[in-house]
Amino acid sequence: MSAKPIVFFTRSAPPNGVALLAQDCELRIWESEDPIPREELLRRVKGVNALFVHPPIRVDSELFDAAGPQLKVVGTMSVGLDHIDLAECKKRNIPVGNTPGVLTSAVAELTVTLLLATARRMKAAFQAVHNGTWGTWESGMWMTGTLLEGKTLGVVGLGRIGMAATRRLKPFGFSRILYCGRNKKTYDAEVGAEFVDFFQLLKDSDIVIATCSITDENKGLFNKHAFKAMKNTAIFINVTRGALVNQDDLFEALTTGEIGSAGIDVTTPEPLPTDDKLLNLSNLTVSPHIGSATVESRSAMCELTARNILAGLKGGPLPSPVLF
Repeated sequence: MSAKPIVFFTRSAPPNGVALLAQDCELRIWESEDPIPREELLRRVKGVNALFVHPPIRVDSELFDAAGPQLKVVGTMSVGLDHIDLAECKKRNIPVGNTPGVLTSAVAELTVTLLLATARRMKAAFQAVHNGTWGTWESGMWMTGTLLEGKTLGVVGLGRIGMAATRRLKPFGFSRILYCGRNKKTYDAEVGAEFVDFFQLLKDSDIVIATCSITDENKGLFNKHAFKAMKNTAIFINVTRGALVNQDDLFEALTTGEIGSAGIDVTTPEPLPTDDKLLNLSNLTVSPHIGSATVESRSAMCELTARNILAGLKGGPLPSPVLF
């Protein structure tokens, strides 16, 4: 039996965090590019002391039972926690650490990128270059998109990521910036944002950006009623979780002209099947959940996850604990 605590990784991770844990722990890493099958996961976690997990690996009673009573801590290399049964963690007194803060800038930058790509029809523009349909200016309107200046921006969830994205978007010259959420923020004046209710935001905004965290209460928040309330020229952006959106209703809204276009970095399921009907839409831009995908952010996420695990193994407070 190993004298060192055993940490199981549900997939490979950036080298800085791996090296940090390797100093004091025995590491067992699922190295395959393919997700670990559930049966294999349940077999491999037997006897481990810590779990280094990546969404969408489900962390629940079944996994804890398979690991055994010596399991002391779970570190997830993510901000989102919808893959973890927190009630079960609390019941078993297993601390959980996540990685808020270190990926805020990366996700905010991706939000701006996705909005610009959607507003300026970059998907169609790139396709025109590659398939030989590069047009001309003869009509004056070929490949025209939407100008951000003078529009109304609506942000659903002015938390860390919402605020960081809004700071970056403000210089584009929006006429108004609206936001909604559980409560009015004390820092909204920094970006000149007005607090309104959800449906007022949908009605008034030219661009609607979803940056709120996912909860049981807001799953499917963007459904047929929400899209119907939006302008038929509206741009919808989602960088939070796929479950926030009813994708059948999004498809209908985009194909019937209820909204103008959309850009999403998250889907249900992930990855989205290549034959999914959403991928046939010219007015939808989809990126493969790359909000945090910068070298700097992923490295910082890995290091923080490693430090959470090390602290949990020693029985001390986690640097970034999940409170439950």
